Amino acid sequence: MARVWKYASMRLFGRKNADQEARRAGEAVAGFWAWWHETRARLDGLMAAGDDKGLQEVLGPAVAAIHPDLVWDVVPGGEAAHALVVTAAGDAELRPLAHRWAAAAPPSDLLWEFHPSRRASPRALELTLPVDGYDIALGAFKLGLRMPPNQPRVDVTAYHPLFGELEADTRMDATLLALDHLLGEDDVARWVGEITPATFEPIDAVAAAHLPAVVADVASGYADDDWVRLEGRTGSGAALAAVARHPLRPVDRPLLDQHVAVTLPYRHRDGDGLPADASLAALRDVEERVTALLDARPDAALTVQLSAEGQSVLHVYADSTGDAADRVKELVAGWPEGRARVDVTADPAWTAIAPFLT
Repeated sequence: MARVWKYASMRLFGRKNADQEARRAGEAVAGFWAWWHETRARLDGLMAAGDDKGLQEVLGPAVAAIHPDLVWDVVPGGEAAHALVVTAAGDAELRPLAHRWAAAAPPSDLLWEFHPSRRASPRALELTLPVDGYDIALGAFKLGLRMPPNQPRVDVTAYHPLFGELEADTRMDATLLALDHLLGEDDVARWVGEITPATFEPIDAVAAAHLPAVVADVASGYADDDWVRLEGRTGSGAALAAVARHPLRPVDRPLLDQHVAVTLPYRHRDGDGLPADASLAALRDVEERVTALLDARPDAALTVQLSAEGQSVLHVYADSTGDAADRVKELVAGWPEGRARVDVTADPAWTAIAPFLT
């Protein structure tokens, strides 16, 4: 599959100490779970007494100590009586931290289970969402749904009878909460594209109850990883060729928070400056070996490979707590057509490959 792709330039990052960031996050998560074990009996008592204010006073600062922008809630559990949800609330920069928190959680028991994102509510249409002093009945939402051709997403225009009385930010907050309850937070990130709250009901609107089925139908066409070929121009106007995973979304690999950019200069070029002859064969060999290395491990993935103006860049994302970056460095150390450069930075939102995200 070929596309014309405008790619302005390679983004340069200020260097961050990825190891130091990973260590800080690990210490914050470990500190929370140590606190949890010490405070568990008190939390159980607050839940039994229905003391929501006391729960907020005790649990709120502990979650904020992990990161002040994490959002938490206690909801009915699936297997346990209660579920503690600590979520990035759509912030891609924080999603890995929320998932590390959940991965370090103790085993679920009769009282508690733990989740790093909001799950779909089995009885979503019966819920009333308190938003900015208003009670928003989720079952009253009407949705305009649009499926862009050949795109793994559903664009949503959301209408509620109360939206005419609400400020724009409040309308958006209510819409996001409704979508999270209908689909679950992760599937909103995967499959929902543009979100537009509306003060007038769209002409083709359907009841909110239909959204999960529409999303499931779209998702069925993207059950397996695929690769697409892309063509475009750099900011200077030079030809660019790329191969990228499709769909390509950080939410599918939430612990891969480290960007490993492998830059390989190549000698043999065609008339457009793209790799040719022996260079093309050598690059394909390296790409195959990197792919074979990473496909054998769950903590890293090759996401994009692009070539332009005598350089090819492999964009690898890895779990910063693992050693995938070191293994990739070892693999490309013998590159025969010049000095291979490997830059490792913290990039939990995958901003380095933002033009390729779906």
